Parts: sequence; C-alpha cells; structure tokens
Amino acid sequence: MTNITERLAESVPSWGAKVAYGEQTTLNGHEIIPVAVVAFGFGAGEGSGESPDDGKGPAGRGEGSGGGGGGYAVPIGAYVGGPDGLRFRANPIALIIVAAPLVSAIGWALARVIRAGR
Repeated sequence: MTNITERLAESVPSWGAKVAYGEQTTLNGHEIIPVAVVAFGFGAGEGSGESPDDGKGPAGRGEGSGGGGGGYAVPIGAYVGGPDGLRFRANPIALIIVAAPLVSAIGWALARVIRAGR
C-alpha cells in the first residue's frame, strides 16, 4: 500500500499546475487561461496484531491495510488577454465560496479576542 501512496504523492506536483491553470483558449479574439484553487490529500495505513484467548472472543492473528485520497478544484477566474495586456478576471461566485470559511474563521477569532478582553 505504501508504494501506491508514494507514487501518488510524487505525481501531485505535476498535477497542480495543470489543474490550477487550464489550457489556453481563444474566444472572440481574446486569449483566455482559466485559474482554479486546487487541493489534494492522500493517506494510507496498515496494521496487524494478536488476539489472546481471554474468553471474550476467539484467539488469533489479524492484519489489514487501506488507503484513500481526494481533491478539489474551485474555478476562481481567468486571465484574459486584450489590448491592454493580460488581466485577471475573477469569478465572483467562486470567490465568495472560497472566502466564506476564511471570513467565518476571522469572525470567530475576533469574537474570542473581544470576549477575552472583557
């Protein structure tokens, strides 16, 4: 199992740039490069052990292993080429979705600081 996890982890750096910046496209004479926030996670484990004959269950030896992973990409905008050069155009809905947890965490932290100051 460890071998598979190591191979996945080694390939993640090459995925990041390809997923965060999509293929360049031309639309109505403008060059467009999509941009996304990307996150990945992987994990694996294994174990084994002996079970004594203590009357609560059968005696024996057991072992197992498992693993998993996942990731996400949130499109936050695109770089658009025009007469003034390359400019970033944000996707406001995606930015709100990405910013909501951050704003919540800041509000929670400020509330704790204010309560502690009383």
